[in-house]
Order: sequence, then C-alpha cells, then structure tokens
Amino acid sequence: MRCDFLIEDILVLELKSVAYILPVHIAQVLTYMQLLQSPKGLLINFNVTNIYNEGQQTFVNDLFRELPD
Repeated sequence: MRCDFLIEDILVLELKSVAYILPVHIAQVLTYMQLLQSPKGLLINFNVTNIYNEGQQTFVNDLFRELPD
C-alpha cells in the first residue's frame, strides 16, 4: 500500500469513495502519519452528499506541536 498524497512532508492526504469510513481507513491514515513522520492527516470520502460536513476527517499527532507558528 501507498499513501495517496504526501504534501510538503507535513500532510498525509488519503482519498476514498466508500459507503462508510471504517476503522481500518482511519488506522491506515494514522499508520501513514506515523511511518512518514507527518504531523497532519486528512481523510476524504467522496461518496457523500456534502464533503465539507460529512466527508472529511482531520488528524494530528504529537509532531503537530513541533511545527513552527
């Protein structure tokens, strides 16, 4: 498996088009974040009516605190 997008070595972007986001999808993003030493993660599901309200989940880890202001 591969990360869909790694943006600026800071953001892991994982794209899906599934009926429901399952725990395995969340675990996938968190694993990519850990392995790539990325402080932010974004999971987007395109199989929803409103992507902004229903189709996105944002994740941060301990590396997020170390980012410059």
